[in-house]
Amino acid sequence: MVQSSVLGFPRMGGNRELKKANEAYWADKLSRDDLLAEAKRLRLEHWKIQKDAGVDSIPSNDFAFYDHVLDHIQMFNAIPERYSKHSLHPIDEYFAMGRGHQKDGIDVPSLEMVKWFDSNYHYVKPTFQDGQTFKLAENPKPVVEFLEAKEAGIVTRPVLVGPVSFLALGKADRDQTVDPISLLDKLLPVYSELLQKLKAAGAETVQIDEPTLVFDLPPKVKAAFKPAYEALTGDKFPKLVLATYFGDIVHNIDVLPALQKVHAIHVDLVRNPEQLDSVIAALGPNQSLSAGVVDGRNIWKTNFKRAIETVETAVQKLGKDRVIVATSSSLLHTPHSLDSEKKLPAEVKEWFSFAVQKTSEVVVIAKAVTDGPASVREALEANAAAMQARASSERTNNKAVKQRQSEVTSAMHERQSPFPERYAQQKTHLKLPLFPTTTIGSFPQTKEIRVQRNKFTKGEITAEEYEKFIEKEIQDVVKIQDELKLDVYVHGEPERNDMVQYFGERLDGYVFTTNGWVQSYGSRCVRPPIIVGDISRPAPMTVKESKYAASISSKPMKGMLTGPITCLRWSFPRDDVHQSVQAQQLALALRDEVVDLEAAGIYVIQVDEPALREGLPLRSGRERENYLAWAVNSFKLACAGVKDSTQIHSHFCYSEFQDFFHAIAALDADVLSIENSKSDAKLLKVFEDKAYPRHIGPGVYDIHSPRIPSEQEIKDRIQEMLAFLRPEQLWVNPDCGLKTRQWKETKAALTNMVNAAIYFREKYADKA
Repeated sequence: MVQSSVLGFPRMGGNRELKKANEAYWADKLSRDDLLAEAKRLRLEHWKIQKDAGVDSIPSNDFAFYDHVLDHIQMFNAIPERYSKHSLHPIDEYFAMGRGHQKDGIDVPSLEMVKWFDSNYHYVKPTFQDGQTFKLAENPKPVVEFLEAKEAGIVTRPVLVGPVSFLALGKADRDQTVDPISLLDKLLPVYSELLQKLKAAGAETVQIDEPTLVFDLPPKVKAAFKPAYEALTGDKFPKLVLATYFGDIVHNIDVLPALQKVHAIHVDLVRNPEQLDSVIAALGPNQSLSAGVVDGRNIWKTNFKRAIETVETAVQKLGKDRVIVATSSSLLHTPHSLDSEKKLPAEVKEWFSFAVQKTSEVVVIAKAVTDGPASVREALEANAAAMQARASSERTNNKAVKQRQSEVTSAMHERQSPFPERYAQQKTHLKLPLFPTTTIGSFPQTKEIRVQRNKFTKGEITAEEYEKFIEKEIQDVVKIQDELKLDVYVHGEPERNDMVQYFGERLDGYVFTTNGWVQSYGSRCVRPPIIVGDISRPAPMTVKESKYAASISSKPMKGMLTGPITCLRWSFPRDDVHQSVQAQQLALALRDEVVDLEAAGIYVIQVDEPALREGLPLRSGRERENYLAWAVNSFKLACAGVKDSTQIHSHFCYSEFQDFFHAIAALDADVLSIENSKSDAKLLKVFEDKAYPRHIGPGVYDIHSPRIPSEQEIKDRIQEMLAFLRPEQLWVNPDCGLKTRQWKETKAALTNMVNAAIYFREKYADKA
């Protein structure tokens, strides 16, 4: 029979219980034992959901307090000495690597955190030393959690990050030269020991994720798969299901013959259905296929007809016993359950499927193929009706939007003048000093802000009362920036819930969930809006607050917008219209907002595109260049309607620019701000090598950590930057927005930042 499986389940809980428990623990409001107990309760709840749905292969070890890659870093003792030397309790050492630690005389920053492939999830990057060794933890987490589930009567399939991907996704530590993949021989004995422990505990099958197979791999990484899986397969180990996702593996298909002792190969047939025939042809005579036909990255119901046809194609060639119906990837990237959504329009709710519902989808598809469509007729009929209703709905089509798109010209993508001419006007107009200081946009969102917003949402206070509250918050933020002596101000965004949701709520074509939270990193969750139809802007979205802030400020006030690609990528996009069409619709809506901000007296406008890199196709070639062409044009279309004297900024975080620097330059933004504090200034060399002509603000400290950088630490950062950038092009700012931080640490860090900037301003006064 055809089996069903889930590659991973969301961790946070239906009401973000893990987020709340973690943050209570960090604030010393929850004991360690209570934190561990809550985690155990959540794991059991999630296993039972999948068992009750009838899933055959239920994952374990997909749970993590902070990040699953960080779990492996600690489990394999790949812990840099700056953390291990303090003899912290293991859970505190773990959190120190994830978010930094500044307490009881210990002061360490976090490890680097980067995007997990092309998703909005962030993983902690393994960081290796010269002379690196590995050692398996005494009570390995995968074994503990497998036994935990087994005790509850649920036999799970433990999930591991594979050894090749674990190394290939890592890096040498600062000032170290080790090539991570060269550590494979040292790492494999630890994996071997772990797999044998899992088999001894009763695990028959283990899922081992090797998602790097979707990349264009260096020869030495590609060659590592053969020795790795020769060492980890055989009678003394559990059967392995090797999982890939987020792309196709056809370009690495020559690796599969070396993996024929692996029990099954999982491929993502949502992202790349065309790889099916090639993968089947490359399987060994006894090897199974795990067919990822239920989307682990989006919220649309699976088209059962299409999915069943795909699985039946595999069954015809392999037989029912060699095919597994699966989610395309872990369901980590989807909200918990649709059942908690009481306010979604009934029409569109029928189109969606969240994690809990997707567990049932894999079961229905497997049963339909095994026992025939009649065995699940009711489910198939309901699914077909939902597919038809969505395709014919008036919500999806707006003739006026399509007409406006047809009228876009190439000239609409270009500023009036080249940068040197624009900057000459901006310099006169804005009167900025050398090393100008600013922040990325948001200031701390206090409990009082969240309470008042919630009251307004529930109708407990009037619009007038809420507006007065927001104006008072803006007044306070402007006053604080006066005291800090920043050069370009922001209004602090107290009225905004999320940098994409806020705009989506003011655009036609979106719908919103009440509880559709998805983990972004650590305890940080986002609630992505859902694009259900053509997008347009019925009215200004940010002008009122920005105009008010400018009216009470003595310094330039920066208007803050989220760019079209980020609005697209950090939403759940439509799957029935190409993403380039959706991006252009967003760009036209934002173009109207940019022009309105300028007309209201806002002459510095930041259009953030942190997701530009995230959307980059994982492999080089035509697909990547096509994406960059329409993504860059979307940004330029949004920004190019203003005068030369108006300065356009954009922000990027966790972006490795080397692969697409030409596109960053093509954006033609006057000022870029980027994440740099965790990257050891490595990002800046490309700006030097390419002689980047415009201005740039590399982040001088990490806002994802509560620790406060010293003034000297920031001076050292700026000095590093000046090895790559000219003084006259350097801005001084944090890595990202300050929304998640507390005011005390924010003021202290910004004071040190401004003082450091003033030091260099005086040092390079002759450059002004």
